[in-house]
Amino acid sequence: MSRGSASHGPLVAMIDEIVRLGPRLRNLFNDTGATTGLTPLESTVLTAVAESRSSPTVPQIGRSLGHHRQVVQRAAITLTGLGLIEVRPNPDHKRANLLAITPAGKAVYRKIVSAAQVRLDDLVSAMDPVECERIAGELGAFRHKIEAHLRSAR
Repeated sequence: MSRGSASHGPLVAMIDEIVRLGPRLRNLFNDTGATTGLTPLESTVLTAVAESRSSPTVPQIGRSLGHHRQVVQRAAITLTGLGLIEVRPNPDHKRANLLAITPAGKAVYRKIVSAAQVRLDDLVSAMDPVECERIAGELGAFRHKIEAHLRSAR
């Protein structure tokens, strides 16, 4: 990706770095679910359900992860078949059921977290926690600005 014109340079440069960061993070954590027999996407969907404050729907997970609903639905069907998540009725929507983690899903999720923790422990020695906290806050603020812009553009 080009760094762009002078007027857009810093924004384009930042977006370029964020886009390049995604695959590196996926590579770092892709096989953390390997010992569970789950694909990286299934591990990601299980994590999304496990870490959600309230039971999410497939479309909500898809939007959050930037995946098509159908891709997330296939992973959710597999996870349901394995007994790791369950589908619950959604009082707010007839077709978009809620997803909830089962006790078996929690056990598998703990294995994924444990494998990811090994990677994090290895990486943390090269990182400054204060800088990480600052960057996380700034990226969160940037994401909220983009979301607000997208909402206002509708």
